[in-house]
Amino acid sequence: MAEQLTIQDLIDVFNRSIGDQDPVEPEGDPSDVTFAALGFDSLTTLNAVRRLERKHRIELGENVVSEAKTPRQLLDRVNTALTGV
Repeated sequence: MAEQLTIQDLIDVFNRSIGDQDPVEPEGDPSDVTFAALGFDSLTTLNAVRRLERKHRIELGENVVSEAKTPRQLLDRVNTALTGV
């Protein structure tokens, strides 16, 4: 079975994708908080998605950035791609 990513794994990827800004360290469970509310803009989201695709050799689709607005939504897409379901 393929490794499943966690919300924290996803936040770590986003923090590596923001360049020289301070990392985001959400309090509580950020699963259903929008990326924008967490402080991640659409460019950071795109960079994080591309990073995930390269690292895990998966394709998340053209619309993933516009459709996945929260870490939980993106994580569901990533983990589905990882398991090949």
